[in-house]
Amino acid sequence: MSRKILTYVKHGLLTATMSRVTIVEGVVETARGTRRTPADKYDERRTQLAISALATLGELGYAKTSLREIAQNSEFSHGVVHYYFADKFELITHCVRYYKAQCVTRYDSLVAESTTADELLARFGDKLVETLTTEAPMHRLWYDLRAQALFDEQFRPDVLMIDATLQDMIGRVVTRYAELAGRSLAVDVATTYALLDGVFEKALLGHLTGDSRTSDDLRARVSLVLPKLLA
Repeated sequence: MSRKILTYVKHGLLTATMSRVTIVEGVVETARGTRRTPADKYDERRTQLAISALATLGELGYAKTSLREIAQNSEFSHGVVHYYFADKFELITHCVRYYKAQCVTRYDSLVAESTTADELLARFGDKLVETLTTEAPMHRLWYDLRAQALFDEQFRPDVLMIDATLQDMIGRVVTRYAELAGRSLAVDVATTYALLDGVFEKALLGHLTGDSRTSDDLRARVSLVLPKLLA
């Protein structure tokens, strides 16, 4: 396994628990007594390839990454990668679906455990900073693909689907925040998501360019924006 992939595993970015298989550092383990079909094995290998590809895609972006480049930065040959994925588009969309499936519930524990609006607001800001600093390459890839969807129709169904799940994720946070504050949202969830997404994307650019104030600025902006979204 390449050093890049191990780095992502170390930070917990490439560890996923699925209904049939757990992948940790590229090792596939099935539940005791579970019989794997050829289709299961095929899907497992596709996910392993996606995990390997995420590190390269997050570093280089869509335009600069080819199947050969992905193979060179993983333990898999170009022939193996091409066998499981017809082209770069198929591999990239599988990667992003996989990654976003792991992150869309990251704030649910905050929603369930916070007992006051102030607590939820503080924990939400801290969690945003955490994901900004530990998962920046993956967020960069997401914004890259979303921009590509403006020009390439084949990306649009997946981008719209992923964007909708992210909106729902943020919707659960702000709806609970309003409930704990004993107030209602002044704007709809779609508008709230767009505002917070813009705040986060600006912070991501600051982080990637080495601005040391980025984390504090992100917390401050979230603390300023959310209360203003309440009626």
